[in-house]
Amino acid sequence: MITDARALRPEYVPQDLHHRDGQIDHLSSILEPVTYGEPAENICIHGPSGAGKTTIAKHTLRLLEAQTLGVRWGYVNCMADTGSGVLYELARDVSLGADLRREGFYRGVAFDRLRGSDDQIIAVLDEVDVLDDAQILLSLYEIPNVSIVTITVDESEWLSELDPRAESRFRSAEPVHLEAYDFGELVDILDSRVAHGMIASRVDDAAVRHIADLAAGDARHGIALLRRAARHVEESDRKRLTTEVVDTIVDEAEADMRERRVRSLGTHQRILYEIIANAGEIASSELHEQYEQQAQNPKATSTRRKYLASLQRYDLVVKEGNGRGTTYRLDSF
Repeated sequence: MITDARALRPEYVPQDLHHRDGQIDHLSSILEPVTYGEPAENICIHGPSGAGKTTIAKHTLRLLEAQTLGVRWGYVNCMADTGSGVLYELARDVSLGADLRREGFYRGVAFDRLRGSDDQIIAVLDEVDVLDDAQILLSLYEIPNVSIVTITVDESEWLSELDPRAESRFRSAEPVHLEAYDFGELVDILDSRVAHGMIASRVDDAAVRHIADLAAGDARHGIALLRRAARHVEESDRKRLTTEVVDTIVDEAEADMRERRVRSLGTHQRILYEIIANAGEIASSELHEQYEQQAQNPKATSTRRKYLASLQRYDLVVKEGNGRGTTYRLDSF
């Protein structure tokens, strides 16, 4: 059933992206100055989860890198790291920090290396809304040969919560907006994954359409359902991937998605998540109290609110009520 498991992974970036030509062309045109040695305008890619924000960024930059000398780009998911950790990962991902070590990492060294490079550098900061250190953004902004691509769900909300100095600089970033995929677009994306990673003759068209319907515009969700369904067929005595198979694996696929999302959390997000998971449901005041007891260096309340909002966007927790009556519980998907 599965011929190339890579095509069924959420991080897989296909050579041909469906239904994103306009956004790719727009992104490429904004980045064009780096092809002749000049920095590009900063960019904010925004849109709902599963709309392909990360995928189009990586796809476009890989094409640019293949066609242009003197360009480096690096990708960091801010969800998984602190401000210093984001900078450390960026330096390593643009091949300027192979000798750096997390222990004793000094951010000034990374800034110096970025600034001292003869190449144009494009820094992709995914889930930028949870970055807890605005100084990272400000310092990157001031480096002449660095262009910044931020990725977030809601650009306006992110800007409204930024440090005023950073907000004034990033409000002028070029926006690249993505809408959720419609049903037909998602079917095309899933069909492409089937063609590249599975024996297509053993996959019912009705099953693919059923997955697209269940995923409701979220490509990441749809691919997770397809991957789990394919694995189920391989591990059972079934010959075909049918709608019945899809219905059988829905709960397993959603558990897989939850597990992947939890694994991607940084230290402080994970502490908050585990407190909620262990309690089942917990009042906001109790959650913050337990967090302060468990975290070695607790983050400010405003940063915790960002982390909790990101857990809600990941469909990991649900917030109910307001003010002193606020509670959090696990999301049942």
